[in-house]
Amino acid sequence: MDVTLHLAQDPAADALLGRSPLAALTGMLLDQQVPMEWAFKGPRTIADRLGAEDLDAHEIAARDPEAFAALLSEKPAVHRYPGAMAKRVQQLCQYLVEHYDGDAEAVWRGVGSGAELLKRLEDLPGFGRQKAQIFLALLGKQLGVTPAGWREAAGAYGEPESYRSVADITGPESLTRVRAHKQEMKAAAKAAKAARG
Repeated sequence: MDVTLHLAQDPAADALLGRSPLAALTGMLLDQQVPMEWAFKGPRTIADRLGAEDLDAHEIAARDPEAFAALLSEKPAVHRYPGAMAKRVQQLCQYLVEHYDGDAEAVWRGVGSGAELLKRLEDLPGFGRQKAQIFLALLGKQLGVTPAGWREAAGAYGEPESYRSVADITGPESLTRVRAHKQEMKAAAKAAKAARG
C-alpha cells in the first residue's frame, strides 16, 4: 500500500494513511463526532507521540490502557473523546493481533469477494455496517482493493463520484462536495424528524 491520500489535508498525516493499512483503519475508526480531517490526522499524531514512523498493532495492543488514554488526551487531543477512542483503538489492535497476527492489511489481502470483505470489516471492533461500507469504498476507489462485487457491497458509497464519504475525497474540491452532501443529509434528517413531530 503506497498511495497519496488527502483525507487529513496534512501532508505528513496523509502520507502515513497512504502507506500504512493500520493508520488508515485507525483514521476510519476515529472518524465520528469530529471533523474528518481531525480524525484522519489522529494516526500521525499517535505515531508521533509513540516516537514511531508507523503504528504497530502489537505495541498498541500491549500498552497500559491508562497510559495510552493519557497519550491520546495530551493537548491537542487526538479526538473529542480521547479516553473512549483510546480504548477503541486498543480493542481494534487487539483484534488484529488475535485474528490477523497484527497485520491490518491481511483484513483485505486476497479476499475473494466484496461481501466477504464487508463481513471482515464489520467484524472489526468499532466498525458498524456504515463505517465498514465507507472503508470498503475507500479501499476500492483509492487503494486498489477491488474484489468482485466490492461496489455492491459498499452500497451507495461504492457508486462512482458519489461524494458521500471520505472514500471520494481526493483534494480540497472533493472535500467541499462531501461536506455539502453531509450537510444536506443532516438537513433532510432534521426536516423528517420535525415532520414526524
